[in-house]
Amino acid sequence: MRRPSLSGRGRAGSGIAAAIAFAAMVQTAAAQGALPAGFVYLRAVDPSIAQDIRYAGSDNFVGRPLPGYEAAECVLRRDVAAALKRVQADLAASGLSLKVYDCYRPIRAVRAMAAWVNDGRSEAATKRFFPKLAKSSLLRAGYIASRSRHSSGTTIDLTLMRTGAAAPAAFDPKVAYGACTAPLAQRSPDNAVDMGTSFDCFDAASHTAAAAIGAEQRRWRNVLVAAMRKQGFANYDHEWWHFSYAGSAGAPAYDFPIRSR
Repeated sequence: MRRPSLSGRGRAGSGIAAAIAFAAMVQTAAAQGALPAGFVYLRAVDPSIAQDIRYAGSDNFVGRPLPGYEAAECVLRRDVAAALKRVQADLAASGLSLKVYDCYRPIRAVRAMAAWVNDGRSEAATKRFFPKLAKSSLLRAGYIASRSRHSSGTTIDLTLMRTGAAAPAAFDPKVAYGACTAPLAQRSPDNAVDMGTSFDCFDAASHTAAAAIGAEQRRWRNVLVAAMRKQGFANYDHEWWHFSYAGSAGAPAYDFPIRSR
């Protein structure tokens, strides 16, 4: 009697081995900070753009690093990063540079923000970010959302700084900094130009066309909006720092963690 061939079993075994090897490779890549297809580290595209990723530290309205921010790195969709590089090149002629505060934001971080609004804990530690509002009202007021286009890697929070500006003083969580609407010298340390409020200031003064700011502050906002618009970015009119790339509405949201390069 003819013995059955073992070639089919051999091919199946080799297929399983290949699958296991591939899974191990994916896990290793993830552990090393590899990104999903189509995403890049902004630092790899344009290292001249300053980065101050606020949700990777404690200088933010929650007062602590948010879930998913394992490294202070700006991650974006590749085409968005390329467009930002063009904005930076345009600004360089005027002695200016971009400075990013937030880029891709994991879904888990968005959920943590929404949960913080209703966690019942004291708002005193970070009241400077919303000096005229109750913490529990921030979702209703539209300053915090349960979903964000940041999670698609197509939206950026940023500002302007002068090229070669000295590094700011280190943030000290023990210092009682002034409200986000206070004069620049009273706010938490930042080497950006004065836009009239600090980043993530939940106040009407942060509306891009707010009347309650000075002429020079309005001029800086106009410079930023014009530079970003030229390369395909649209500003959210309630936040002078918030820009989304053209045609990115409906892009899928992600939840991969931000890790070091």
